[in-house]
Amino acid sequence: MWAEPWWLPLAALAVEARVGYPEPLYRRIRHPVVWMGHAIDRLERRWNGPDRSDGARRWWGILTVLLVAGGAALIGHVLQIKLNDIQFGAAFVALIATMGLAQRSLFVHVRDVLRALLKNDLIGARTAVSRIVGRDTLSLDESGVAGAALESLAESFNDGVVAPAFWLFVGGLPGLFAYKALNTADSLIGHREPRWRMFGWAAARADDLANLVPARLAGVLLAVAGRGGMRVMWRDASKHASPNAGWPEAAMAGALKIRLGGPATYDGALHDRPVFGNGSAPVTHDLARGLRLYVVACGLLWLLTAIVSWLGR
Repeated sequence: MWAEPWWLPLAALAVEARVGYPEPLYRRIRHPVVWMGHAIDRLERRWNGPDRSDGARRWWGILTVLLVAGGAALIGHVLQIKLNDIQFGAAFVALIATMGLAQRSLFVHVRDVLRALLKNDLIGARTAVSRIVGRDTLSLDESGVAGAALESLAESFNDGVVAPAFWLFVGGLPGLFAYKALNTADSLIGHREPRWRMFGWAAARADDLANLVPARLAGVLLAVAGRGGMRVMWRDASKHASPNAGWPEAAMAGALKIRLGGPATYDGALHDRPVFGNGSAPVTHDLARGLRLYVVACGLLWLLTAIVSWLGR
């Protein structure tokens, strides 16, 4: 553990949950993840030409990951060193760390889906859920919208909350920034389509490695928060094509006693996906329960962070 003082990771979690990333700041300078995305996109366009061999594209992809993640870690290191030398520097580090967390924004996005469903506004619900999922949403019914939102909530609980908090705890701002760079790279180029299969190989593998511990922790937190779901998580997590995404999704399904996953359409093509859980298909009420479960799981993460940070001070 890096953090001094011991309360810094907890402070970052608490502040981000309260204020998130201010919209005026986003309009003015965007978000560091957007900056990372622009850098990755420029490198991909420069180095992933169709005229290159598969081997060359893989090596250029490895270099892209090293440059982006290494650069992000270096920036985090410089900021941390400089801020630690000034008065109230730890407080500024905590404020900067909030940029790597997404508790509040995730809650708000899923709440928008829920509010539309509660108003029987299926069109609005489809629009809201399209902001947080990659699948086609225009033909989703109530159950499809609720299921898509719950799956995104579970997976993003890891990617946007638990994993960033874990790497902040382990490696400070360098660890947090490097993780966000890897996660952004995976979301942009870590795909199996021919264009990205070789170039994005390193991004996908590095992101898998970075999430091995956090994803399982996220699943346990969801199961504990729901006072159930551990059995379903252990049974169904490995069904997912990702070594990590299945853990929080299966835990969410088990905790709510519903069924998640199953066939979904992406870019007009139907994909046969695994099913998590044994219950019925989710409805609006289940999405409300899932959002409450998420809040409790975030609280448990705070508690765990406080305990471990204090013991390791």
